[in-house]
Amino acid sequence: MYPSRFRYEAPHTVAEAIRLLAAGGDNAKVLAGGQSLVPLMKLRFAAPELVVDINNLPGLSYHRADPDGTLRIGALCRHADLERSALLAGTQPTMAAAAPLIADPIVRNRGTLVGSLCHADPQGDWASVVLSLGGSVVAEGPDGRRSIPMTDFVTGPFQNLLAPDEIAVEAVIPAAQGERRGGYLKLERRVGDFATVGVAVSLETAGEVVRRAGIALTGVGASTIAASAAAAALTGHSLTAESIAAAASAAAEAARPRTDHRGSAEYKRHMVATFVERILTRCSAEPAERAA
Repeated sequence: MYPSRFRYEAPHTVAEAIRLLAAGGDNAKVLAGGQSLVPLMKLRFAAPELVVDINNLPGLSYHRADPDGTLRIGALCRHADLERSALLAGTQPTMAAAAPLIADPIVRNRGTLVGSLCHADPQGDWASVVLSLGGSVVAEGPDGRRSIPMTDFVTGPFQNLLAPDEIAVEAVIPAAQGERRGGYLKLERRVGDFATVGVAVSLETAGEVVRRAGIALTGVGASTIAASAAAAALTGHSLTAESIAAAASAAAEAARPRTDHRGSAEYKRHMVATFVERILTRCSAEPAERAA
């Protein structure tokens, strides 16, 4: 199937891109990696009248750490860049664990983390990772820039808080208040498939005590789920068999899976608890990553 007729623009500045989006309104879409938008257009699930290709915008392909340890990821940073990143491997265990599990190598070479967050697919991996880390999205529009916490950014399945004339230019992960531990586990039917169940766990520790915890779930609800009660079960405590079991149980309770061709709701809830327990058990046995 061919996409509907559309107008294509490739601006060279953010300001020009914003002007085009403002003129296009709800009938305009941003193209970065295109790994979600283009298939939707081919199937005519999406039929924008205007496609604004931002790949010519300079200075958005970065991922870097500020002096205080804040991590910034530009809108054109590809999944493959993060998969190969020494910075993530040394300081961001949850992100480093997730990066090789994003779709398949073809998608990772073109797709972007920021684009994945904007697409807001309930089965998208990066949203739960960034949510577990307390991250945010920086949007730029006619009135300048604003920071949107990930807790607010996704408003529903395939919906986000961006205005029609705004571009998400950056994702931000705050500096850790301690040493980072964590991981990401994903159940998929085959390599490159969407997650049947995904779990992101991010910890910040002082010695053996958890100072901050974030647990987020992929594919077991209408949107990414923050398992706040599970994180609270860990905060202020060391990782013991009891605290790990409590967090795993609370995470499973937070899940809202549906029975479908990928498995029963009971099975998916069980896998949430299993993945939380596996990640936390490993974290308790491994040294933490020092925040850079």
